[in-house]
Formats: sequence, C-alpha cells, structure tokens
Amino acid sequence: MTPSDMRLGDVYKEKSKIPGNGIGNEAAMCRNVSKLIVSPPGFNGLPKRGHLIFDACFESGNLGRVDYISDFEYDLFIRPDTCNPRFRVWFNFTVENTKENQRVLFNIVNFSKTKSLYRDGMSPVVKSTSRPKWQRLPSKNVYYYRCPDHRKNYVMSFAFCFDREDDVYQFAYCYPYTYTRLQHYLENLDRLNLDYVHRELLGLSVQQRRLDLLTITSPVNLVSAAEQRVVFITARVHPGETPSSFVCQGIIDFLVSQHPTARSLRDHLIFKIAPMLNPDGVYLGNYRCSLMGFDLNRHWQDPSPWAHPTLYGVKQLILEMHNSQKSSLEFYIDIHAHSTMMNGFMYGNIFEQEELFQRQAIFPKMLCRNAEDFSFSSTSFNRDTMKAGTGRRFLGGLLDNSSYCYTLEVSFYSYMLSGTISAVPYTEEAYMKLGRNVARTFLDYYRLSSSVARQPAPTLRAQREKTSAASRTCPQRAGGSAKTRKASTSNKEHPKST
Repeated sequence: MTPSDMRLGDVYKEKSKIPGNGIGNEAAMCRNVSKLIVSPPGFNGLPKRGHLIFDACFESGNLGRVDYISDFEYDLFIRPDTCNPRFRVWFNFTVENTKENQRVLFNIVNFSKTKSLYRDGMSPVVKSTSRPKWQRLPSKNVYYYRCPDHRKNYVMSFAFCFDREDDVYQFAYCYPYTYTRLQHYLENLDRLNLDYVHRELLGLSVQQRRLDLLTITSPVNLVSAAEQRVVFITARVHPGETPSSFVCQGIIDFLVSQHPTARSLRDHLIFKIAPMLNPDGVYLGNYRCSLMGFDLNRHWQDPSPWAHPTLYGVKQLILEMHNSQKSSLEFYIDIHAHSTMMNGFMYGNIFEQEELFQRQAIFPKMLCRNAEDFSFSSTSFNRDTMKAGTGRRFLGGLLDNSSYCYTLEVSFYSYMLSGTISAVPYTEEAYMKLGRNVARTFLDYYRLSSSVARQPAPTLRAQREKTSAASRTCPQRAGGSAKTRKASTSNKEHPKST
C-alpha cells in the first residue's frame, strides 16, 4: 500500500461524513472503492493490522462506499448501476489486512429493494485465498430489518469472524459468474473441436466485448433440405442475475456431452444459445442495467444498434429465422434469477384459445417432473403491459402459435423439496443441474408430441396441433397439484420485474 493510497482512503472517509452524502445521494457513488483503508477517525500513520482494506475495483465488483462505525462495525453502500441510480442490489468486494479472530458486523444499508429472500434465510457467499470455493454464510449470522438510523430503509447485516491474517476475503450477493469466466469456458469448448458445436461472434457490446452465439446440432441439420427446428436460449440480460449463467452452462454442458439424450437432441434440433446478452453490465458489476443505464429487457421492441447492440444483434437473427421458409423457431427461453421467490419456475404468455394454453403448459409440467427444484405451481402465464418490452412478451407476439416463449426463473437462494418445509440452498452445481434437466426435458417433450421419435421433421407443425389432449396426461410434481389453471394463469407476476 503506497502513501498516496492511504491519503486517498482518508479523503474518502472524510467525504463520507459530509451531511446529506447518504442514501439519498447514490448518484455521487459512481465508482467502486479501491484499496480503501478504513481506520478510526483521527488516526494517522501506517495502517495497523485490523484496519480493514476494502476493494471492489475488479471485474464484476461492486462497493461504492464504506463508513466506519466502530472497530467492530461498518456501514457498506452498494454502488448504483452505471448511469442509473435506481438499482442497488448486487455487491461483490474483498477485505484484507484483517486480524486473526477479528469479529465484525457489516451492514449493507442502501438496497433499492425492500422485499428480499434475506427475510427467508438467504445469506451472502464468501471465499478466501486459502479456501477458494464459494460457500454461504450461516443464516443465523444474517439479519434483515428496518433501520431507524438509515431513514427506516431495509438493512442487511451479517456477522463474520476473520480467522486468518494472511487471507484476502471476498463477499458477494450470490455466486459470481464473470464475463472472463464465460470466455474461458467457451475457449475450452473451442479446444474440443466438436463438429456439432459452432461458436461465432454475433456482435460487440458498447465497450467492444463479445456477444457470443453457440450453435449446437449435428452438422447434417445445417445442410439438410428438411425444416430446421430451432430452440433459442438467452441468459444474463440482467447482469447481477448470476444464477442464470450457471443454468445456461448446465444446458450447454449437457447438449455437448455424449449422453444418449444429448445425441438424440442434436440429431433432431438446432440449439442457438447466447449465454451473455449484457457483457458490459456483467463486467462493470451492475445489477440490472447496461453500460448506458438501460434495462435491456425493456427494449426488445425497438433496440438501437448503437445503444443496445447485443439485443439488436440477437433480435435481427431471430427475425431472419422467423422470415425464413427453412427455419422454425419452436422455443425461446430467456433465463433469469429471482430475488424474492424460491425454486425454479417459468413465466409464459397467455393464449385466448384453451388448446394453445394447454400446449404451452406441457413443457413446464414436464420440467417439473424432471427437476426436483422446479415448481409448476409457481409458474404463471400473463400479459402484464409492464412486461411488453421483454423478450418473452415481444417474441410471443411476433412468432406464430407453434412457437413457445418462456422466461425461466431460478431463485437466488433456495428451493423446496416436495413434502418438506425446509429450504435447500442452491449451489453452483445445483444451478447447473437445473440446466441439465431443462435440456433433457426437450426430448421428453418431443417424444410426447411424437415429433422427434416417431415422425419426420417436416411434419412437426402439423403434429403440434394434436398435442393438446396429450398435455392433460403430464403429471405435476407433488406440491403443485393443488393449484388450478385459474391460479396459474393469473395476470399478476411475482414481485420482481423480469
């Protein structure tokens, strides 16, 4: 640590004491803290062991300000999304220069949401230099409450004991999944030289980061004269919803594997996957917005090639397939994470015809049967006007009735097993397992509709017209059978803006 860094830290601390520089002045926190030394007021000289050093100047980092309360307590402020002070949820920062067995209380004081899974036992994740695997903090050490010291806003406090002096500790809202991690994953996939996997650059973000597109299918499908049946999957349009990347990777891992189901899917379908729609927001550590402050999932109707280039590129590709006589876009699934609900579940669109509704309900019902953490009773179908600019709503209105568009949500925290009342916290592996189950459900769906296993490809559209009766045979997972169609077709979504 250089003397200049220490002076910067002292200046930052003094600024944090200025009246009115609190929750109501979020726009002023446009940068992450950088190697910020937080020592007691009036302290001069080199920092002592136990004077914590905070840092969030790294990829996907987020921490805008630290206030010293005592040697054992600190108020932490989330940096708002770039160019948009409305959203303050995601945090990701490191702490070093700790003292062995130093106990502290960290208070996240400026969440932009009041409803949160922290009310239901959710806790932040932590790792350290010597223990690089992320793990959740014990729920008993986490508190979520209205705080009179912060304008009665909701505060999440967590207690932690630093047990090793030489470790650097990292805390985050949920398991991070960075742009660089995705690039390494895709580069490793390239090295396998699989003839049924093609990676292409669909476009560049505002900051010139890659918008990657994977095409996974047997090579013969790309040159065959038969109709090309396409499943299009997207993720990370909201950068802080990191579970969506783990689910998406689980889908990819399964589809490129040698599992017999994966081979059958590649033989009959073409999977198009854009695993990170908002690479700038991910890199910057935003929760919901892009570099320019846009919620991209409200701009599907008319994306700008310069302000929303990644969305524009994906939409143009989908329009090309829609207008092609050779392609049939059968499914569109956009993967998100939910901050107030448990389990995995889906949002779908509303059809006026009962038959179309029944057909649309088949896939989530079958996924419920395959995935113990997926809830059909939490799945809903709606036409909320506030969601008109989302991918699911826009494409649902653009494509014909043989195409099904869904938002797949997965909890930031946990899922409930049938017949139990205790929550099972998600892990990185559990998120990827949900992705694998999503992938294998496609084969179950097409077998039920008799289109993959029993019929040649060109008859798919006609065959779909016959699946409404079969949809009534799909069993629901225990816990969802008590819900009726009336409950599932509510026009109100769960309290989270997808």
